[in-house]
Amino acid sequence: MGIDLTNGAPPYSRAPCALGPISGSVAACVRCSRRRRGTRSGQQEPHQHQLDPVREAVEEMVKLRSKCLLLGDAAVGKSTLCQMFSSDGVHFQRSYTMTAGVELFTKCVSIADSGHSVELYLLDCPGKELLAEACDHMWGAPWLLCLVFDLSNEQSFLSCDRWMERIKAHSLGNTVSGVLVGNKSDLSERRVVPLEQAQDWAQTHTLAYHETSAKELDTCSAPLLSLAQTYLSLYEQSCETSRSLLT
Repeated sequence: MGIDLTNGAPPYSRAPCALGPISGSVAACVRCSRRRRGTRSGQQEPHQHQLDPVREAVEEMVKLRSKCLLLGDAAVGKSTLCQMFSSDGVHFQRSYTMTAGVELFTKCVSIADSGHSVELYLLDCPGKELLAEACDHMWGAPWLLCLVFDLSNEQSFLSCDRWMERIKAHSLGNTVSGVLVGNKSDLSERRVVPLEQAQDWAQTHTLAYHETSAKELDTCSAPLLSLAQTYLSLYEQSCETSRSLLT
């Protein structure tokens, strides 16, 4: 959104301050951080504050950034999904290469009808137990989770319980939001994990559920959008909490 400051109008305009409910005898203007004493009737005297159009524009165009851990057993397709995510389907890993350390991929996801975008920092973590233990100190406190299993490998689905326990140990008591992804949906004849079972597990752990094939980009976009929407929702909840503390 462009702002024209060359039409002779001053870069700052004055507008009434809209305060929320008054608590006690002191109120804070959220937009200009001006604290004022209430009148005897408990009502606030309206005042004027300056609006900076440049600042207003920056606040409207929010670009969020979030770290997202990709976890799951070895060979479930995490790295291939990451490459498809970050390259918009240009790069498909046709041969298996075991991930030995944490690899970083980035993807900016625009959320339709919101004007916002979320830049996801995807941390592709090794699935082998020994390597995972050596790398989990790099996780930090997880913000988002993308937990992947192979629809044709029941053990990889059963291992999701173990991965969730490890995530909880890093979450400092906070609920970790994200998605459960059943990968390799193109191997329908080899499928061993029923849809209902995977959906129930995801719901129990407050995760959204998606099925993907790393060979098909259109199925890969849904988990990314879900992650971005989840983080935007968390951001908006945090903003609302902050506003309530100031009013």
